[in-house]
Amino acid sequence: MKMASALTAVSLWLGMGLISAAVAAGPYPDRPLRLVVPFPAGGATDLMARALAQGLGDKLGQSVVVENRGGAGGAIGAEAVATAAPDGYTLLYSTMGVLTINPSLYAKLRYDPQKSFAPVSLTNLTSNLLVVNPDLKAGSVSELADLARQRPGELTFSSSGSGTTSHLAGEMFKSTAGVDIRHIPYKGTSGAINDFLAGRISMMIDTSSNFIDQVRQGKIKALGVTSRKRLAALPDVPSISESPGFESYEVSLWSGVLAPAGTPRAVIDRLNAAIGTVMTSPQMVERMAGYGIQTTHSTPEEFAERIRADTLKWARIIEQSGARAD
Repeated sequence: MKMASALTAVSLWLGMGLISAAVAAGPYPDRPLRLVVPFPAGGATDLMARALAQGLGDKLGQSVVVENRGGAGGAIGAEAVATAAPDGYTLLYSTMGVLTINPSLYAKLRYDPQKSFAPVSLTNLTSNLLVVNPDLKAGSVSELADLARQRPGELTFSSSGSGTTSHLAGEMFKSTAGVDIRHIPYKGTSGAINDFLAGRISMMIDTSSNFIDQVRQGKIKALGVTSRKRLAALPDVPSISESPGFESYEVSLWSGVLAPAGTPRAVIDRLNAAIGTVMTSPQMVERMAGYGIQTTHSTPEEFAERIRADTLKWARIIEQSGARAD
């Protein structure tokens, strides 16, 4: 009898302990989240991440703190999330390049884009914009290609570094047009843009949000967008693929949220639903459209497939271009 009473007491104690632990843990999330942006503050990626963090915090009832951890083409920030606890409190806001271009550029990444993370959802789609200086005698993509053929090796295009999307988009243009345009790499977007705006560089193909204001003000000419769809912010600028000979040209950029591999599916689903609500809200759609950025939402499986397919695509382009990490 005493043994039975003892066992009952132990069972009750253990049961109360489990209940207390469950109450203490609470429903997810019960504390602030960290959203790691693998690039410095101030760029387009940071802009998108902070807009998402604000809306996501409101939806989840917990603050979402943006942490900028730049370096090595986004690899440093990605590694920090890959090695974080898989509990849903440390997330990665990643661009396409970090997940699908870096594997072909860096010989020794400390994360595997397809194994180190649990995709949550795509959040944004955007395009690069092909822009030229006003004094360049080219008013269309076809005229630019013709001019480059007439002046082989004389025209230049700048990028934010070897292997970046701005570099690879330029290499795709050269390959598609069959022209020789000199690549001038910079260590970051600001230097590349500043020299272009100063007239020292012939052309650039970079994130549309970096140029929309200058195009509207007539300071530079926009010849085409790299996605197949025109931008709502610049509806008169055609897609490069609309030009004869460039039908296959496409560079569509995306961003999305990922958690460390092993994060419980219930947490992934909670985050996915919240992100969907935030990214499809009229306020977010309108706000991002002003920067030439389209909001989107996907299932985790759709995001994982996008990563897989784009990794194969960029591996081929990088091999053809001979690009290497700086």
